[in-house]
Parts: sequence; structure tokens; C-alpha cells
Amino acid sequence: MGTMIEFQRPDGASSAGYLAEGPAGGPGLILIQEWWGLKAHILELVDRFAAQGYTVLAPDLYRGRIASDADEASHMMNGLNFVDACDQDLAGALVHLKRSCPKVGVMGFCMGGALTVAAAVRLPGLAAASCFYGIPPKQLADPAKIAIPFQGHFAQQDDWCTPAVVDAFEAALTRPAEIHRYAAQHAFFNNSRPEVYDAGAAALAWQRTLDFFGRTLRQ
Repeated sequence: MGTMIEFQRPDGASSAGYLAEGPAGGPGLILIQEWWGLKAHILELVDRFAAQGYTVLAPDLYRGRIASDADEASHMMNGLNFVDACDQDLAGALVHLKRSCPKVGVMGFCMGGALTVAAAVRLPGLAAASCFYGIPPKQLADPAKIAIPFQGHFAQQDDWCTPAVVDAFEAALTRPAEIHRYAAQHAFFNNSRPEVYDAGAAALAWQRTLDFFGRTLRQ
């Protein structure tokens, strides 16, 4: 089980996050929340990856707030300073993990997926990135500038990251990447939301993610 910690941002301010430690000297992973906040589903994923041998830190980008419905989640996401979240909170998490982990990757879901792409572009020192159904505006992160191993998981029945948006994103990449598409809905990996959860797609995406980070962070 992990615990809440405080870590320092590059600007000297502190940020909170949920940390679960894997074996000493093992790889690290920044795990980025959905637009709901640092809910139990994200904490469980941190622990789940730690059980696979990763030291995992999930920054609390909403500073303790958790959305109770989609309208509130949308309001909170729209109020988030994405540049500050990436260049300060995620950068601080990277520095924290690099103290004990030789390689650090990043992954996230929905809003966190968009920030995963941003981190892959904006944060030197990351070794790999795996994004679940999130794409940021090009002015935040140009996919052509992704220079680390990248994996994307996208739903074919998604009205935010639509298949056309994903196609455009993939076309803009300048390096080979793993882009996986699933016959499922947005948030298909979230087993706390039975209305969209797809067990088969989630299991396949989980194994593909483990394989990807096994190749990029453990070798």
C-alpha cells in the first residue's frame, strides 16, 4: 500500500502525491489522474503497478479536491493550469523518482493521458510514455516533438478523442510509436465505472502496458 507524501516542484513550492514503492533500484513511474481527481481507482492503480516492481507516484493535481460528477470534473479540469501541472508538478515528481529510480516513465488517463503527451514533449529525463485516451492541444505539446518511446491506447467509441482525432495525432508523430485502438468507450480501463468499463479491453491494455514498460524501463 502507498502513502501520501510531499515533494518539491522546480519553483520551490511543494506538491502532494500518492507514492507506492517498488524494489530498490527498480524503475519509476509517474501516474497521472483522470479529470475526477486522485480517486480510489487511481490509488489502486498505483498500488497495482508497485506490485509489478515499479516505484509509482501519482501527483495530486487538484490539491485534495475530488469531483463528484461530470460537470464538476469538467469545471475542475478547465480550471487546471496545464503548463504549471506539467512543468512544475510532473517535473517535480520526475525529480523525486529519479533520486532512486534509474529510469522513469509516465502514464495517465483521460486528462492524465493528455498530460502524458505533454510530459513526453516537455520534460527531459523521461524514458517512456503510455497514454490512455487523452490528447492535448497542439499549442501545449506538438506530437511531432515526442522523442521517447511512446504508446497510446484509444477507444473507437470515444466522443472526445475521436478516431479522427487519434488518426491526426498518429499522423503527426515523427518517430515509430505503438498506437492501439479498442472497440470500447472512453474510460474503458476504469473498473469503477461499470457503464463504460470493458474488462477484455482493459486486460489487453494492461498487458500491453506492462510489456511496453518492461522493454523501455527495465532494459
